Amino acid sequence: MQELTTKIKEKALEIGFHKVGIAKVDSEYQDDAVNHLQAWLALGYQADMAWMNNPKRFNIRQCMSEVQSVISLALNYYTPHEQSEDKKHGKISRYGWGRDYHKVMQKKLKALSQWLENQDDSIKTRYYVDTGPIQDKVWAMRSGIGWIAKNSNVITREYGSWVFLGEILTNLDLIPDKPHTEHCGTCTRCLDACPTDAIARPFVVDANRCIAYHTIENRGENLPKDIADHLQGWVAGCDICQEVCPWNQRFSQTTDIQDFQPYSGNIAPKLEELAQMTEEKWHQKFPASALRRIKPTMWQRNARANLEE
Repeated sequence: MQELTTKIKEKALEIGFHKVGIAKVDSEYQDDAVNHLQAWLALGYQADMAWMNNPKRFNIRQCMSEVQSVISLALNYYTPHEQSEDKKHGKISRYGWGRDYHKVMQKKLKALSQWLENQDDSIKTRYYVDTGPIQDKVWAMRSGIGWIAKNSNVITREYGSWVFLGEILTNLDLIPDKPHTEHCGTCTRCLDACPTDAIARPFVVDANRCIAYHTIENRGENLPKDIADHLQGWVAGCDICQEVCPWNQRFSQTTDIQDFQPYSGNIAPKLEELAQMTEEKWHQKFPASALRRIKPTMWQRNARANLEE
């Protein structure tokens, strides 16, 4: 199995993934992942994201009964462009600047899965990216990709936290990597920088207070006042806790994936234009974009809140 494990990792890098690691499903991991998720849900920190309580998140075998190993994969999406500090412009999180990462990641996951299944008729796979009921950050840490930071993002040594995560579940009993150790140390920059105190305590984020949650997931007509008053220009997501992270400041490197280069207008959109977003303009501005999750009326709301701030 060592030979196949090595081949899988080589193929993953050949396909274009930047990091790959493997975790065993039946190992006794010491991260208390299920207990942490249940405690987080009990506190209501998921806000309106009801899908976070999907039973499959508590038992990966409900996603694939025969699963023996999880292949975790990461793509670096960082580009060196800077956010505008002009108050007439809005800020969009880096993850949404270019092509929809689901499409980019799924294409590569499908290619690796099909290659793996072609090695033997008995091999089964199932892949996920973000939208599946998988604790992707937990499996990324278990497989040695990186560690879950105090702002709840996964940090890698090579790329910081500017990575997208995906997983392939397989019935193969592969050779696992060592789980990654945590390297945030005594640093509290992310907690100190969050303007809405969304990081309730180290490693625990309360979505009810998170700018990213409210600008992307909140479907309400208006944003809560204590959020709207502290947007600091953000209209789609928020990167503050990532931008202040020493690991990102030291180790970010430009991605080699052209699809993640920013679409025109995504780096410094004009708030006045966003405040008048129509369905037609929305279709034109966000083709093949993860930002389509934010509907026209939400763009209007987020932009207005910033203009009124």
